[in-house]
Amino acid sequence: MLLSTFWKRLKLKYMGAAKQNHMLEKDEFAPDFALSRLSDGILTRADLAKQGPAVIAFFKTSCPVCQFTFPYLDRLHKAGRIPIYGVSQDDPEATTQFNQEFGVTFPILLDTEESGYPASNGFGINFVPSVFLIEPDGRIGWSMEGFERKALEELGKRTGATPFRADEKVPEHKSG
Repeated sequence: MLLSTFWKRLKLKYMGAAKQNHMLEKDEFAPDFALSRLSDGILTRADLAKQGPAVIAFFKTSCPVCQFTFPYLDRLHKAGRIPIYGVSQDDPEATTQFNQEFGVTFPILLDTEESGYPASNGFGINFVPSVFLIEPDGRIGWSMEGFERKALEELGKRTGATPFRADEKVPEHKSG
């Protein structure tokens, strides 16, 4: 009997570790959050709603697909029609270095291990990059996990910008 309980607990422990979150999808509501800005202050989902639609992009500084994707997101940010915010799962120092190395100029929010990743968990992040367009009413209007060329082109139409130059050879997909 004691051995049976041990195996049940062990099984539950490892099944739980393998369980993935449900990443929020189009038409689901984004959770409330309040995240520190890398520069200064705090940004909440309610703050985003006041601006109109906004994009939030979750990332880790060590993620090669994030490193590949973020310069394209920065091109969309520079068009200025829809604000884009990065959500770093790393500390401020590593995040600042990432921004410098990959030319990221859009604002960055911090969702760190120290804080328990409240926004990442609320959005059901399993892989990075995970990118969401949040509508003013709080609904998710678009999402992307990993890198998808067509998805970024769709977001580009919404922002009035082209993420890719005609002379660039960009793959269709990169898993996060």
